[in-house]
Amino acid sequence: MSPGRRIRVLIVDDSAIVRKVLSEMLASEADLEVVGTAPDPYVARDRILSLHPDVLTLDIEMPRMDGLTFLKKLMHFHPMPVVLISSLAPTSCSAAIAAMELGGAVEVLAKPGGPYSVGELRPVLLEKIRAVAQSNQAIRPSAAAAAQLPLAPPAARPTAIRQDVLIAIGASTGGTEAVASIVRQLPAGMPPILVVQHIPPVFSRAFAQRLNQISSLDVKEAEDGDRLVPGRVLVAPGDYHMMLQPDTRGLWVQVRGGPRICYQRPSVDVLFLSVAEIAGRRAVGVLLTGMGEDGAKGLLKMRQSGAQTLIQDEATSVVFGMPGAALKLGAAEHVVGLPAIPQRLVSMLERPVATVPAHR
Repeated sequence: MSPGRRIRVLIVDDSAIVRKVLSEMLASEADLEVVGTAPDPYVARDRILSLHPDVLTLDIEMPRMDGLTFLKKLMHFHPMPVVLISSLAPTSCSAAIAAMELGGAVEVLAKPGGPYSVGELRPVLLEKIRAVAQSNQAIRPSAAAAAQLPLAPPAARPTAIRQDVLIAIGASTGGTEAVASIVRQLPAGMPPILVVQHIPPVFSRAFAQRLNQISSLDVKEAEDGDRLVPGRVLVAPGDYHMMLQPDTRGLWVQVRGGPRICYQRPSVDVLFLSVAEIAGRRAVGVLLTGMGEDGAKGLLKMRQSGAQTLIQDEATSVVFGMPGAALKLGAAEHVVGLPAIPQRLVSMLERPVATVPAHR
């Protein structure tokens, strides 16, 4: 998109009230323009061809053709950035997560009247539209392609994965696909993994459930007091911060509310700063695709505390904002393309296994 040009938005929703509310949210923004609305995918198809929008907002549940079916066709014939606007019904949440696996710069928000009031939704919607408008659509197949790669070549010598460490991962725009492509390739013997993905409440649970289905690891939405266990992945619940805490029995996570940090809750910085303080050099920090700077300062603190740090490279990031900010701060020890991240993590945590020579 040309610098300085207004972002052209098409709103697709079967509810006339929702179309009106969303249109009014965007109307006063100098850099945004609602070029049209559509009550269903068939009308949307014609208006995409005639109005040439830069970004689509799309409801999941609609008459004549559901949003997921439409999105599959759209990404095949006319790929473009999409922000999903979904209800909180379990089927809608699962469909939204499935839609985000199709690749591209797909974000998800709850409809007004869900966890956000109209007033709370407005700044989040504006952020998401701007984020996907900046996205790198050329890397759409990356997550799917990465999922097909073998985990690792045969090791030259016996190795084991360290269990005395933890991995902390942060992501935003494009992150659901990136996190999925990493987690599904990691072996069951990984140390504990903590994930903060910018995602609304309820959707975070569907996201964790989907990760659990495709991974050999045990993945769950984090609850306050959950223990860190090897082979387990804890995903921060939407609208709650997740922090690492110690006690005499080991490490656990605190899940709590609080102010938004870097406009986010959950915030990657909140997790990373707690990991830097509690785990120090016994940690690996990973910052993936996303708009803004959340996680950059936390990753720097992790590196300064002795942790190993890694960011996703620009070529495979949907939006290079968060990893790019970390790179500028000097927080990144390694810059790695998405398909190579799982193997890099395994390599960083491998240690030789002592072998007993055979008796001659």
